[in-house]
Amino acid sequence: MLKFILKKFFEGSLVLFGVVTVIFFLFNVLPGDPATVMLGQRANKDAIEAINRDLGRDKPLITQYFMYLNDLSPLSFHNADNKKSAYYLDNDKYEHVKLFSLGDGGQVILKKPYLRRSYITKRKVSEVIYETLPETAVLAFSSILVASIFGIFLGIIAAIKKDTFFDRLALVLSALGMSAPAFFVAILISWLFGYILSDYTGLSPIGSLYTNDVWQGEMLDLKNLILPTITMGMRPLAVIVQLTRSSLLDVLSQDYIRTARAKGLPGYKVLVKHALKNALNPVVTAISGWFAGLMAGAVLVERIFSWKGIGNEVFEALSKNDLPLVMGSTIVFALIFVVINIIVDITYGILDPRVRRAK
Repeated sequence: MLKFILKKFFEGSLVLFGVVTVIFFLFNVLPGDPATVMLGQRANKDAIEAINRDLGRDKPLITQYFMYLNDLSPLSFHNADNKKSAYYLDNDKYEHVKLFSLGDGGQVILKKPYLRRSYITKRKVSEVIYETLPETAVLAFSSILVASIFGIFLGIIAAIKKDTFFDRLALVLSALGMSAPAFFVAILISWLFGYILSDYTGLSPIGSLYTNDVWQGEMLDLKNLILPTITMGMRPLAVIVQLTRSSLLDVLSQDYIRTARAKGLPGYKVLVKHALKNALNPVVTAISGWFAGLMAGAVLVERIFSWKGIGNEVFEALSKNDLPLVMGSTIVFALIFVVINIIVDITYGILDPRVRRAK
């Protein structure tokens, strides 16, 4: 089992390394000068050169790449004496613990991954992500929770009532749910329930998890969670309904299910104790993938509902060419995907030893 777990972590690390490499070279070949973005109208030749030296953009691209890897790595090499070194140990950048010295000012340190600073706000990217990621996580979790509960329930009913009106209606609505673009659904739901029917629903088309009250300060406002949750949960709900239905129908046709029924077991016991246990395995995999996808794919939905999550920050960063924030957020999204997939694989390995032997 330990070998299986270590293998999964190694594979996840390779995926992250590949993502970081692609992101770095992709964004560093884009046109535009970060120094000009940061300086604005104050830009002049000397100021631009100073900014580029500070960012390391005056060095060859491959050197910049290794500098970026060194910044991201928790275990990294730095020079504490030479300020002109590409790997100078700047205490304003790195919160670190010194492990050992290498001579001539060289040090190996243990630190938090450094995702650089925003070109626009000059804040650390890690601080921006730390502030906004929890609100995106709450929105993603509530969306996948609602989608999972209703999707599994409706999928079970559709399988039991196969070829009935309810079954056909569930399939049609699922197809509509999967085909509707998220941004269009967000605009439609915001307009319908937030504007047209706002007197009846009491819901606002825009808002976030916390609102600022003049007298009481920052307050938790859960009703703002309803509309974006419905919007983001619609597509995974449609997928879960169809997947639960098809998987359950396949399991119900197996020989051991017919044997259980032949022994006289009640229908609900056959369904709950025998069929669902095996039918829900692919559903759980889909749910885990969709949760990771919702964490990373909430950009347009958050923008439309003015939700103060990381997706909204990424939208702003893209519009302002704030590359460190976009790059850092993308890496965090990739990390979320990798971690969730590792957890799911390890869980499968614990529950079913055949998975460990197969991999």
